[in-house]
Amino acid sequence: MSDEVVRLLQKAYQDEIETVMNYMTNSIVLDGVRAEEIKESLQQEVQEELGHAEQLGNRLKQLDENPPGSTAFEATQTSLQPPEDTTDVLSVIDGVLDAEEGAIETYRALISAAEEADDPVTEDLAVTLLADEEAHRTEFRGYRKEYSRE
Repeated sequence: MSDEVVRLLQKAYQDEIETVMNYMTNSIVLDGVRAEEIKESLQQEVQEELGHAEQLGNRLKQLDENPPGSTAFEATQTSLQPPEDTTDVLSVIDGVLDAEEGAIETYRALISAAEEADDPVTEDLAVTLLADEEAHRTEFRGYRKEYSRE
């Protein structure tokens, strides 16, 4: 088993858990009529991202590795922190786009590492999760366009 595949699986797992925390927090703290659609979308994404983390954790277990616990956790999503102004929906949208770009980058690296390590199961999982993250990015790019017009 490739150390790089394990490292990237663990990174992706940790990133998904951090995304769940930030999406949930933002879906709770945002205020205003204009925020409702974004809040609903984030609430739906929480479940999907949690499912991603579970899939990644299970793959690590199948490879005789463990997903990282909370003491190994290193927060990196600074742009996705809840805004001081709870009506600042645009900053949350931008934070989501940053998180999705980071996930896309990680999954692309995982696909390459898994291919190199001749690990088609991990490669297939990463391809599936990459497609989900690209769909999320597209959705939030649409929100970004809408909010940029105003």
